[in-house]
Amino acid sequence: MGVRGLHSFMTSACPESCAVVNLKEMAENHCRQNPGSDPVIVVDAMSCLRHWYTPESWVCGGQWREYHSSLDGFIKAFMAAGIKLVFYFDGVVEQKKRDEWVKRRLKNNKEIARIFQVIKASKQQPRRSMFFIPSGLATFTRFALKTLGQETICSLQEADYEVASYGQQNNCMGILGEDTDYLIYDTSPYFSINNLCLDKLETIMYSRQNLCRNLGLQVTELPLLACLLGTDTVPEWAMAQFRNQCVASYDVKSQGSGKKTSVIPAVAHYISTLPRSYESLIVLAENVPLGLDKSILSKGIESYLLPGQMSPWLLSDFSYHSAASLKQDVPLCLDQEIFQIAKEQHVRAESYMIYNVLSGREVECSNTLEDEYDTELPSQAHVYCLVRQHIYSILLESAKDVEGICPVVKEWFVYPGNPLQQPDLVQPKQLPGGTPGLRSLWLSRDLEAEKQRYHTFLACFQLEDVAEDLRALGASTEAACSLLIYLTLQVDSLSTEDLHAFMAQALCLEGKPAAQLADLQLAQIDSRAVQLGSLFVRGLCILLTANSACGFPFRVDSLMPWQVFDGKLFQQKYQQAHRGCTLHELLEGNKSWLTKFQNLMSLICKACAAKGRNIQNRQRLTSSMTGRQEGAEGSHFPNRGRAHTYPYSRHHQNREKQWRGPSSESHYPGLGYRSRHQPSRGQRFQLAPRWPR
Repeated sequence: MGVRGLHSFMTSACPESCAVVNLKEMAENHCRQNPGSDPVIVVDAMSCLRHWYTPESWVCGGQWREYHSSLDGFIKAFMAAGIKLVFYFDGVVEQKKRDEWVKRRLKNNKEIARIFQVIKASKQQPRRSMFFIPSGLATFTRFALKTLGQETICSLQEADYEVASYGQQNNCMGILGEDTDYLIYDTSPYFSINNLCLDKLETIMYSRQNLCRNLGLQVTELPLLACLLGTDTVPEWAMAQFRNQCVASYDVKSQGSGKKTSVIPAVAHYISTLPRSYESLIVLAENVPLGLDKSILSKGIESYLLPGQMSPWLLSDFSYHSAASLKQDVPLCLDQEIFQIAKEQHVRAESYMIYNVLSGREVECSNTLEDEYDTELPSQAHVYCLVRQHIYSILLESAKDVEGICPVVKEWFVYPGNPLQQPDLVQPKQLPGGTPGLRSLWLSRDLEAEKQRYHTFLACFQLEDVAEDLRALGASTEAACSLLIYLTLQVDSLSTEDLHAFMAQALCLEGKPAAQLADLQLAQIDSRAVQLGSLFVRGLCILLTANSACGFPFRVDSLMPWQVFDGKLFQQKYQQAHRGCTLHELLEGNKSWLTKFQNLMSLICKACAAKGRNIQNRQRLTSSMTGRQEGAEGSHFPNRGRAHTYPYSRHHQNREKQWRGPSSESHYPGLGYRSRHQPSRGQRFQLAPRWPR
C-alpha cells in the first residue's frame, strides 16, 4: 500500500526529492565505484504488472504471447545496459495485511461489475482507464520470467520487506517498483516503474535523503512518520485525530498550501520536536484510539527495520517482526524433508500454492473477470473446488487426525456474492482409489513412480479412465484437453459451440507469432466469452497446482497460457462457432487442424458420455453477429437441446459405469456452508452447511 499521500506530496511540494535519472549511466557509475560487481536492480514485480501488460486487448482472457514478448523486450533493454534484474513476487498474505487485502478485492469487484456493464452495453472493450489485469497474470508472469532466464523469487513474508532487504544486503543499484514504502525503508535507491521510459532507460528516482532534508527529519525517523500518516500496520483512521491536532498547531509559513499538503510537514515538524527515545513513543501511543493495541506504533516502526538495523524509538530487544516470521514458518507437514522441498520450490517460484497449504493451510485467489449477473456460468472458485479438495488431500495426507480426517483449508477466494468476512473452510477429499503419499510422488524416480504421478494428476480431475487416450497427445494439447473435459463435466451450460471455440483457438494458435495475434481485430466483444476466457485461464492455474502437488508429471512450460490460449483468438472463434460457421472456416481451412480437431472432440465427447454428460448444441449468436442472445428461455437457440456427436475411434467401454455427477452435497463442499453468501448462479450452489466456524 505504501504511505498515503507521500507520492503526491513529493511531486507537488518537494520536487527536489524527485530526480529524472538515466539507469544506464547509473549502471556505469556503479561499476566504476564497485569494480567486479554487476549493477543489479531488484524488481517489485507485483507493482509492475500493469506497466508490463502492454497488449491493447485485456478483457478477453489475456494476450499471452504478446505479453510474453513484451516481458522479453523489457528484459533485453536492461541487459543491453549491463543491468541484471532480480524479480520478487508476493508469496504470502500476512495476517496483518488481510483486512487491506479484502478491502481491495471488494473494491475490485465493483470495477469488474462496471466493466461488464460497458461490454454488455457497447459490445466493446472498455477504455484503458478501466483497465483490469487479466486473471492469472501474476501467477503466470513469474513462470514467464523464469522461461526468459531471469532470477525470480517468491517471498516467504511481506514482499516489500524482502525486496528492501535484498537491495540492502546485496548492494543493489536500486529498487524498481511503485510503492512509497521503499522510501521509508533504509535501503537502495527507489526507482519508479510508472515513470520508466524503456527506450531511454530513464525514470524518476525518489530520494529519501532529500525528503528528510525538506522535512527536517533523519532517515531513522521516516518509519515513525509513515506510521503516523497511515500504513498497512497502522490504519490511516487510527491517527487521524492526532494528525488534525498537528495541523492545527503547525504554522504554514511559506508554501500557502492547503490542508492536504500541510499534513505531512505538520506531522514531521511534531516528530522533530520529540526526544528520539522509546519513552517518547509511549507518550505518542496514548493517541491510539481505544480498541487498538497500544503497541501498534512500535510494531509499525519495527516492520520497516531491515536485518541489522535499529531504531531510536524502540528498545533494543524489540523483536515483533522476527517473531512473526518464525510463526509463519511452522509447518503443518510432519515430514520435514518434504516441507523443505516445498519451501525451496516456493522461493524459486517453481510451484504454486503448495507451500501455502503445507505451512499454514490458508490460500487466496484474487479477482477474476466474472459477470455476477450471468446465472448460467458458475464462478471459477466453485468450478475448480473439487480439484482443490483432491490436491489438499494429497498435501495433507500426513496431517490426518486419529480418525483419519484431514484438517480443513481456509480459502480466501473472490467470487460474486462472497463478502470475504471469513474464509471458506474446505475439507480435503480423498482421491478415487486412495491418496498416495508425498514421498512417493516427490522423491521416487523409478518408472512406476512416474506412472503414479501421472495417474494421480488425472485423478485430481477425475479423468484417470481416459489416461491412455490423453497420454497419446502432445503435452500442451493433453493439458488443454484434460481441462476442457473437466469443465464440460462441471459446467452444465457449456455447449458444443463453446468447446469448438476453445479447441479451435488452441489449434489455430500454433505457429501464430505475437505480432500476428496483435493485428487481429474484433468487431465486437461478447461478455459470456469474456468470462469463459477467464475461467479457462484460472483452470490453467489449477493445472499448475495439481502438477506441483503430484511431483511434476508435466513440464511446467507445457501448462503455460501462451501455449494454448489467446483471448482475442478465443473471442473470434467463439463468435464464429456461435453463429454457426463451418468447421472449415473455424479452422482457417487447415486440413491437418481439422483432422486433429475431430479426434480431440471425439475424445472429449467420449470421456463426457462415459460419465453421463451429453453435450448439447446451443447457438447463441445470429449469423449476422447482431450480438449475444441473452437469457435461457425462448426460441433464440435454433439448435438447443440437440446432442452433437463425433465418430469415436473405438467403442465406448464400461458403459455400465456411466457417471451421474456428484450429489449436491458433495459437489462444492466448503463453499456452500454459508449459503447466505452464495451468488445467484443457479440453485445447484445453494448448499447446506457442512463445517461450523
